[in-house]
Amino acid sequence: MSTVNARVSIRRPAIETSTARFADDVRYYLNQRPRQLPSRYLYDALGSALFDAICQLPWYGLTRAETQLLTRHSTEIFAALRPLTRIVELGAGSGEKLAMLLAAARGHPSPIHLHLIDVSKLALETASRALSGFDGVRVVTHQAPYEIGLEEVSRELPSNGRSLVLFLGSNIGNFDSPGADAMLRQIRATLGRGDGFLIGADLLKPERDLLLAYDDPLGVTAAFNRNLLVRINRELGADFDLASFAHRAVWNSEASRIEMHLVSTRPQRVRVPAAHIEFAMKEGDTIWTESSYKYRPEDVIAMLEKAGFRRRAQWIEPTAQFALTLVDAQ
Repeated sequence: MSTVNARVSIRRPAIETSTARFADDVRYYLNQRPRQLPSRYLYDALGSALFDAICQLPWYGLTRAETQLLTRHSTEIFAALRPLTRIVELGAGSGEKLAMLLAAARGHPSPIHLHLIDVSKLALETASRALSGFDGVRVVTHQAPYEIGLEEVSRELPSNGRSLVLFLGSNIGNFDSPGADAMLRQIRATLGRGDGFLIGADLLKPERDLLLAYDDPLGVTAAFNRNLLVRINRELGADFDLASFAHRAVWNSEASRIEMHLVSTRPQRVRVPAAHIEFAMKEGDTIWTESSYKYRPEDVIAMLEKAGFRRRAQWIEPTAQFALTLVDAQ
């Protein structure tokens, strides 16, 4: 592909990303036991930048492992789905991974429509810039949660060729088992028979390695986690005292997941005016902000087959223990 400017279309944020929905979710989840906050709200502009920094840390090998697999197998992935005319990426991030696949498509005769779905406006802007140099592509951004973005994509007129959905970065690990099944089934419903789905999944590894990845010695992940409180203070008028919350990462072996929590270091009351909520926290009380499930390779295949996909290929990076799996919609 030569480097001329692509066309870029931007969709307005869906209502699910509005301040009102944010306030509703904060009120609902902070009233749960244990108190929780949805991990998708970690990714405002600052949160996205902090996560990009996390991906560069030596203790967080997931991104490097996936990048190596994409580089090694991109030509094979693209060739398996010719003629490919539509790519949908859930959680587009910086766009670097999709750029790797497009680079393998040089000389591909068909124009490609790229649909980028992300809750982060900054991520979508960054990805659009990264992909706009490829000839023959049209970029459409959807600032929305995955489910809403997929609904928007499904309303598009189907292309003549084949489609590929990308769900990389082990984002599937943020869903519990029922949630992951529902997400995969919605992705399957977006695709036609024979279309492709490429998913990245982090695999089980020693507990020490997992804890270092989610509680790094530099404190970048801690800043990423506490930034959620900064966002609630800024956007919803809350009075969270950042100095009174510590970051904690724990390995739940029974559930096969890393959990991130914010721990109250003293008794305190918190008010979130826009969410119409006020509550007390004791020393040691927690707010659960993220889960990251880890898998065995055969677990990934099983959940994909359950959702209506057929295995085409699976590649594993052995050092960081990460799997990239390509399947067909059945």
